[in-house]
Amino acid sequence: MKCRIKEIYDENQGRYGYRRIALALRREGGALNHKVVQRLMNVLRLKAAIRVKRYSSWRGEHGRAADNILQRNFKASRPNEKWVTDVTEFAVNGRKLYLSPIIDLFNNEVISYSISERPTMPMIDEMLIKAFARMDPNSKPVLHSDQGWQYRHRWYQYQLRDFGVTQSMSRKGNCLDNACAECFFGTLKSECFYLGKFKDIDELKDAIEDYIRYYNTRRISLKFNGLSPVEYRLKFHPLRI
Repeated sequence: MKCRIKEIYDENQGRYGYRRIALALRREGGALNHKVVQRLMNVLRLKAAIRVKRYSSWRGEHGRAADNILQRNFKASRPNEKWVTDVTEFAVNGRKLYLSPIIDLFNNEVISYSISERPTMPMIDEMLIKAFARMDPNSKPVLHSDQGWQYRHRWYQYQLRDFGVTQSMSRKGNCLDNACAECFFGTLKSECFYLGKFKDIDELKDAIEDYIRYYNTRRISLKFNGLSPVEYRLKFHPLRI
């Protein structure tokens, strides 16, 4: 069993802790308690990645802030009901890279994202266009963010209204109001960025895109009883994109 634990750990590049490895074993028909897996991982000296600090896009009060409609109610009963977004920053050899995703709270799937060397409005536009393409005629999602300048921009707010998306914003300086986006960034950085060695931002961009595919389709979730985000969505909504 130690060998299989080590294989699962290596297959996921050190991203799984003892709880996820226990779930992975259960999917294969194993029945080890997570505490047993934890002890065996300690014997094998296997440690999951650790999370580090966040990037802030706050630049003062420019534009209009929206109400906090989400109110930390992160549960969604169907796809395209509640979305969250934010921007995070990476640095490699003195150059920076920014990621802007939209996450569907129904299954924590990254439904859209854009990557750029600068945190600009075109980056946000690209992300929105991809997300809007996933909406069906009955979709009326709430899109929650912090109070970063991008989300107070007139063009951003116009596009949301035009597509029937309700804007929601965290209270100023309260990262817990957008905890799901923060959680994804912490997971991404601990399981991808901090585990890798990148010679330049092009290599990092490829790694981020590979990780998002892995996260959506293969990375099992404790919340969804061992299913990946896409597996969970297809289980309940098999006809959706």
